[in-house]
Amino acid sequence: MTEIGSLVLLRPSWLLALPAIALLAFVALRRARGLGAWEQAVDPVLMRAMERFGRVVPGRGRRLVIPIAIAALIALALSGPARRIEDPETFRNLDGIVVAIDLSRSIVEGEGLADAQAAAQLVLQRAAGRPVAMIVYAGEAYVASAFTSDAIALSPLIAVLDGEVVPNPGSRTDRALALASRMFREANVLRGDVVLVTDGDNLAPEAFQTAGELAGRGIHVDAFLVRPAASGDVPPPDAASLERLTAEGGGSFGEAREPSALADAIGGRAASDLAKGDTAALFFADFGRYLLAFALIPALLLFRRAT
Repeated sequence: MTEIGSLVLLRPSWLLALPAIALLAFVALRRARGLGAWEQAVDPVLMRAMERFGRVVPGRGRRLVIPIAIAALIALALSGPARRIEDPETFRNLDGIVVAIDLSRSIVEGEGLADAQAAAQLVLQRAAGRPVAMIVYAGEAYVASAFTSDAIALSPLIAVLDGEVVPNPGSRTDRALALASRMFREANVLRGDVVLVTDGDNLAPEAFQTAGELAGRGIHVDAFLVRPAASGDVPPPDAASLERLTAEGGGSFGEAREPSALADAIGGRAASDLAKGDTAALFFADFGRYLLAFALIPALLLFRRAT
């Protein structure tokens, strides 16, 4: 899939047919305008004399223009020019987002919670109509909100998060991923993103195993790394392990202090992934069919009776 401004080409490889069509058209038109084998069989002087007297009229290749135009229009149609459908609410069970926010001591006491909240808020703003759910976790994971199509409604909930929301001490990202997996299954959401907002502390082997299982179901595991804003007695962030977790989960990695790039990637991933499957027609208005219909107009000229 290739994006050109507001236009999307679902099958851009078909554009490679256009140079081939142009080359064939050049060769065919050049031959049609000549006299074929007669140019070799007739004396050149005699041929020029016959042309001056109007006895020989070279071809103009007009009849080839129509098939060439039809072939070019068909190639353009098969390339799949389309427009992204902006309102995907009808397809809410195809793709969703679960935001899992780490509220462990290292996040709260390290004064990284503000960055974590800002990153989560930006994911909500870039959700583009996808249903969003939210998890909060520390030593245990809890559902803060089930899937909702009104992602912005979760903003006030994110704004009031603090270190007392989750009573269990610790940092169990593996349990957050397991809970997110169960939420996707119970809501019958086919695929999507689990967005972790954490410092990567204490990643258990179960976290990597669950991330791999989610990736196998078409659910990406993304992560915003939260770095402490203040020095203190808190574990340092583990960027390497967190990045390895996102690689295992087929997702993307970013910094909570600079969340725009990752938020944009998550927001634009739904249609890009689904365009590769049978559900592409649900997310794009394909104009290729209209180009095929337009190609019928010059095709009708091929049925004219010769005079």
